[in-house]
Amino acid sequence: MNNETYPLEAARAAARSKVTERVAVLIPCYNEEITIGKVVDVFRRELPEAAIYVYDNNSSDRTSEIARAHGAIVRFEPRQGKGVTVRQMFRDIEADCYLLVDGDDTYPAEAARDLIEPILSGEADMTVGDRLTNGTYARENTRAFHTFGNNLVRWLIRLMYGYGFHDVMTGYRAFSRLFVKTMPVLSNGFQIECEVSIQAVDKRWRIREIPIDYRDRPAGSTSKLSTVSDGMRVLMAVGSLFKDYRPLKFFTLVAILFGVAGLIAGVPVIGEYLATSYVSRVPSAILASALMFCGALSLCTGVILDTVAKNERKRWELSVYEAQERAL
Repeated sequence: MNNETYPLEAARAAARSKVTERVAVLIPCYNEEITIGKVVDVFRRELPEAAIYVYDNNSSDRTSEIARAHGAIVRFEPRQGKGVTVRQMFRDIEADCYLLVDGDDTYPAEAARDLIEPILSGEADMTVGDRLTNGTYARENTRAFHTFGNNLVRWLIRLMYGYGFHDVMTGYRAFSRLFVKTMPVLSNGFQIECEVSIQAVDKRWRIREIPIDYRDRPAGSTSKLSTVSDGMRVLMAVGSLFKDYRPLKFFTLVAILFGVAGLIAGVPVIGEYLATSYVSRVPSAILASALMFCGALSLCTGVILDTVAKNERKRWELSVYEAQERAL
């Protein structure tokens, strides 16, 4: 058995060794042969003590071959999607600090030490490489809708959760072991950055943002991110997580929408009845009643699911304590 013939089995067998690294650099890759060699080299230079893992996500080029030649630990993930790949990395790899970075050479390895130090010192559970504060992303990025989408997601998270990230879609982050081993990764694709951000806020992990310099992809390297389709998936993920983690707030907003629609349909009916003691607009009356009933039903749903979410958060807190005890 070898990695080329049975990549998935070899990866799982390697994961069972359970060797805990001090720092693990995680690089999920799909067709990054142009940049992966340089990325592995610069992170090895900046973090010589770290183990560098490259997970090849069905690349059709020489990504895995080049990564291995440059000294990375190469494994394979046959299920397509960045979220799927990151989930498997979190399951397989044992480390005290996890540094997640893309393989496209857009993030500076020189900032790696700044990202991992708050994790290793116990001052943060997640650090975020902030590309926006110093303006380098705006100067380097040529895709205007990416900036718009990032700002939209930031605004939604601030509105829903009350926490204002400077850069929510960055792929350059560091995590503590406890964060990684207790966080359920549900996303399959590029929604992963948004998901881990919302998870960190919802579970009240300690978050620190570190300004970094950003550079656009080198010539010949192409982005796998689709502005429209992946952007819609991110927005759907934000809405779905909002419903799951803040059900009372979510369903209260839905109830308000039903209530406003019910009033719009019902006010003329009520006005007519007060003036004539007669209702001629029977369909409008039925519609207004149905809308108000849906609003009340939505509000009750929110109250019930809020209780469920609170109990789930309690169970999660206990699982964190158990994971922390096992790590000691």
